[in-house]
Amino acid sequence: MRREVPAVEDTESPAAREPRNESTSEGDGRHGGGRGAGRTDRKRRRRRALRWSATVLAVVILGGAGAGYLYYEHLNANIKSDDLNIGDEKDRAARTEANSAGQTALNILLIGSDARDTAANQKLGGAKDTFDGPPLADVQMLLHISADRSNMSVVSMPRDTLLDIPKCTDPDDGTTYQALTDEMTNVSLGRGGPGCTVATWEKLTDIHIDHFMMIDFSGVVSMADAIGGVPVCVDANVHSHTSTGKGSGLKLEKGTHAVKGKQALQWLRTRYGFEDDTDLARAKAQHMYMNSMVRELRANAKLTNPNKLRKLAEAATQAITVDDGLDTITKMYDLAGELKKVPTERITMTTMPNRYQGSRVVPTDDAKQLFRLVREDIALDGKDAKKATASPSPTVTDPAAAAGEIAVQVQNGTSTSTLAAVRGRASAVKELLTGKGFTEAVADTSGASAVAATVVRYPSADLEGDAEAVAKALGIPTGQVKKSDEVSGVTVVVGADWRSGTAYKAPVKDDTTPDTAEAINASDTTQCMHVDPDYTW
Repeated sequence: MRREVPAVEDTESPAAREPRNESTSEGDGRHGGGRGAGRTDRKRRRRRALRWSATVLAVVILGGAGAGYLYYEHLNANIKSDDLNIGDEKDRAARTEANSAGQTALNILLIGSDARDTAANQKLGGAKDTFDGPPLADVQMLLHISADRSNMSVVSMPRDTLLDIPKCTDPDDGTTYQALTDEMTNVSLGRGGPGCTVATWEKLTDIHIDHFMMIDFSGVVSMADAIGGVPVCVDANVHSHTSTGKGSGLKLEKGTHAVKGKQALQWLRTRYGFEDDTDLARAKAQHMYMNSMVRELRANAKLTNPNKLRKLAEAATQAITVDDGLDTITKMYDLAGELKKVPTERITMTTMPNRYQGSRVVPTDDAKQLFRLVREDIALDGKDAKKATASPSPTVTDPAAAAGEIAVQVQNGTSTSTLAAVRGRASAVKELLTGKGFTEAVADTSGASAVAATVVRYPSADLEGDAEAVAKALGIPTGQVKKSDEVSGVTVVVGADWRSGTAYKAPVKDDTTPDTAEAINASDTTQCMHVDPDYTW
C-alpha cells in the first residue's frame, strides 16, 4: 500500500504542466524571458535540466551513517514507501547476474516529483493554479554502483524526453493506465506513482532497477540545512532574475560560496544566469553541486558530530519516499555501507545524449551506447580493470532444443545509409544454419529493417536457449542475443557487419563514454559555473 508523499515544483515552468506534446511559451523552461528573450530558437529550445537531485544523492550516501545510535523506530516511522515497479511483469528488465566473485551491481533511480500538494512546497515553488495536480517526474537520474564497488555512474534524463511509457497499474486503487507512445517521460509519475517511472526506465534502457528514492522541494531545503552548506563557484557576480519576474532569485558574488537551505534550492533551480540560460546549463550546475556535496560529506569532520548526524538523519528520512527494499534505517544503513566503498574520484555524472524532435528531445545512438555501458557494468570514467567474465546476462532457465527442432527465420538487414542491402544474404545464412543441423531454418525474402550489428532475436524466455544455440552455431556473441516483441520466433537479422562471407566476425566493441554524455568527475575541484553577462550585477 502506498503512503502519501510530498512533491517538488518549479515556479519557473508552470507551462510545463500544459499538454506535453505541444510547444509552450517562455514559461515552459525552454524559452527565455526578460533579458534572455532575444536568444535564437536553438538556444531557446535546449534540453531541460534535472532538478532537486543533489540532495537525493546525499540521502543515498549518508542515509544510515548514524544508525548505530539514532532512534531506529522513530526514524523508520518517518520513511514513506511505495511499490518499486507497477508495469507489466513481462516488461521487466532481467536481473543482473553476479560477477565471478559473487558481487552484483546496484541500480537506483533518483526521482524529483513536481507535484504541488503541500503548503511548504507551494510556498517554495508557487504555481498556485496547479496545486494538487498530477505529479511530474521532473528529475530522473539513474545511479549505478558497480558490482565490485570500484566506481559509480549517474545518468540524468531530460524531463521532456519523448519515449514509450508502458502500461502501469496503480497499486492503491487498481486503476490501469494504458501504454503511451512518444510521450514526455515526466508524466510517468502521475500514472500510479514512482513505480511507473521505474517501469519506463526499464523499458527504455533494459537495465534492471533495484530501488528508487524520491524527494520534494521542502526536502531539498531541510537536507541542505542539515548538511551545513555545500561549496559552489561562479566566475562572476550573478543574480537570477528577469524583468518579468522569472528566475530562481539566486544572488551571489564572484567566487566560491557554501550554499544551504533556500539558497541551495535556488542554485539547483537556476537557469536564467548560467551559461546560455538553458536547462542544459542548469543540469551542469546540479552535477557540480552533487560532486561538491559528495566531497563535503566525505571530508568534513563536523559530520562526525552526533547532533549533526541526528539532524541529517531526521531530514533525510522525512524528505524521501523509497521502495519497500529501502524502507527501514537498517536497509538504508546497509546500502550506505556499500556506497561508501566507492572512491570519490571514481564517481562520474552524465546526461543522456539526445537530439531535438520538435520542441522536445529523444535519445540518440550515443544514449544507447551509454545505457549499454551501464547495463554491462562498464565504468564511465574508462578506468575499469580488465573484467574476468563476460558482460552480465540473465540465466537461461529453458535449455535449447535439438538443432533440427529449432525453427529459425533469417532476415536481411544489411543495408546502410549509403549502401543497399546485399541480395541473397538471408538465403546464404539460412544455408549456413541448415549445414549446421538447423534444418527448420527459413529465409525471409521480404527484407528487414537495417541493423548495424547482426542480432539474434527471440520473443519469450522459453526460446532464449534456442536463440543462444543459433548464435553459438554462427559465432555471434551472446551479447547480441536479444529478447524482442518484434518477432514471433527465433530470428536472425543479418546486419551491415556481415555483408559477405560465411564466417561472422564480431565488431570490436567501443566501451568509451560518448562525449555527448558531458561527463563530469566528482573529484574535479576546478568546476565553476560561467555566468551570462546579462545577469551580472
